[in-house]
Amino acid sequence: MSFVRQFEDGLARCSWLNNDPVYIEYHDQEWGVEVRGDREIFERITLEGFQAGLSWISILKRREGFRAAFHNFELEAVAALTSNDVERLMLDIGIIRNRAKILSTIQNANVILEMQAHGESISDLVWSFQPPAVERQEGGFSWLAITPESTALSKELRLRGFGFVGPTTMYAMMQAIGMVKDHAPGCHKRY
Repeated sequence: MSFVRQFEDGLARCSWLNNDPVYIEYHDQEWGVEVRGDREIFERITLEGFQAGLSWISILKRREGFRAAFHNFELEAVAALTSNDVERLMLDIGIIRNRAKILSTIQNANVILEMQAHGESISDLVWSFQPPAVERQEGGFSWLAITPESTALSKELRLRGFGFVGPTTMYAMMQAIGMVKDHAPGCHKRY
C-alpha cells in the first residue's frame, strides 16, 4: 500500500487527501502543526467532535460557519448559549445541524471554564497525553485510528464531563494539532 501520491503540482502528499484545494491547503498548512491555547484546543475538540461519523472535508468546508455560529469559539460566549440559541443553530446551514453535538459543544465550553476557574488549562491537559516521539519507517508505517494515549485522553475528558471525545476522535485531534507526527514517509510535509 502506498501512503503517498503525486499531485498535479508535483508534490508528494499523504494518500488520504483528495484533490480539493481546501483539503490540500489544510494538509500543507495546518495538519500536524502544533496548536496550543485553550480557545484553540476548544475549537479543535469541537470540530473533531462534529466530524464524528462524517468526512473531515465536510467539516473543513463549514469551518467558517462553525466559527460564526460558535462566536469564534470564545468560551464564555459559547457557554452562555441558551435553548433558543440551540434552536437557531439547528436551522443554521453553515454548520452540521446535530442537536447532541451542539449541546455537547456548550457543555464542553462550560467544563473548560470550570477547569480554568480551578487554575487548569484544557490545552495543558490535552498536551499532557502527548506520546513519546516515534520514528516509523516506510516498512512499518501505518495510520493509526486509536492509541493508548488517545484512549487515556478520551477517558480523562469523559470523566470531566466532555462529550464527543472518543478515542478515535481524540487521536484525529492529536494528529491535527501536531502531538503526533503522522505525515507519511515520502510526503513533502514529513519532518
